[in-house]
Amino acid sequence: MKVVGHFGDGALENVPDQVRRLERLGVDIAGTSEVKNEATMRWTLAAHASMSIEVSTHVIIAFPRSPFVLAQMAWELQRMTGGRVSIGLGSQVKGHNERRFSTGTWRSPARRMEDFIRSMRAAWATFQTGELVPYEGEFYRFTLCPPAFNMGPNDVPFPKIYLAAVGPEMTKVAGRVADGLLPHAFTTPKYVDEVTLPTLRKAAISEGRDPADVSINGGGLMALGADDAAVEEELLNLRSRVAFYGSTRTYHGVFAVHGLEDLGMKLHEMSVTGQWDKMPDAVSLDVVREFTTHGTFDSMADTIANRLNYASRVSISESAGSDEQVAELVTQIKAI
Repeated sequence: MKVVGHFGDGALENVPDQVRRLERLGVDIAGTSEVKNEATMRWTLAAHASMSIEVSTHVIIAFPRSPFVLAQMAWELQRMTGGRVSIGLGSQVKGHNERRFSTGTWRSPARRMEDFIRSMRAAWATFQTGELVPYEGEFYRFTLCPPAFNMGPNDVPFPKIYLAAVGPEMTKVAGRVADGLLPHAFTTPKYVDEVTLPTLRKAAISEGRDPADVSINGGGLMALGADDAAVEEELLNLRSRVAFYGSTRTYHGVFAVHGLEDLGMKLHEMSVTGQWDKMPDAVSLDVVREFTTHGTFDSMADTIANRLNYASRVSISESAGSDEQVAELVTQIKAI
């Protein structure tokens, strides 16, 4: 199993040291997210600073961006690194797209995401062949690329595209057009087994693809600690994240699989009335445990092997212990 580590928190100038540390720890993939900071600058810095690790966005928000411009960025970084970059895409939710990113009226995000990815692939095919490979979709159009604007071929494979998904419609898109699926942090093995995997497989087959060719990241939250007390403290801290995600109606399908629809509605009502500080108290530790891969450094590899056995790669909390502890855990996970 491949191991994904995180970089990009804090100041931009810290990125090179962060990604080099991940390489020393033996991590396979370095991923940066897009929360407070714009991600593509961090992605570029990490790609330049790295020597051997795959560098990915884990994830960036698609719709504020042009698929052609993102295709250009990925193409050039793939050339520079000798084929070591990948892209993790996410849609975000309606409110952030309309009110933070100004992406226009929210409509059919799954269809728009499929358009986005197909348009990127058309651009890459155009660069590689030197001939226009046009694409005209519902949301995006790529029908012009004169020779003066064509980036030319790479001698490495196209960058891989991983798609973040929770609900069935976005999961279908991953099965049809993505190289891999990134289950949301608010995901459980039960939900993956009952909803995600059947949906992904059916969509891949409908496109004439082998479902085994779509890799899956180990989803869910993680609580990792040096001992049981440290793990318990992490679980307590994660109540706020479970409460936050659980308050979002987009993710209530996960609660439904566990018979927790009432908790989802309660958290949503608390969020719209501004009771953010009280929401964690509404989430029991039993619920947090159900939604979390948790254990000590000594037990975590076995826990991952048993709980996330559907995955070909897994994200870990590489900041939870010493570098020696993390490196040993990485070695154990890679042996799964």
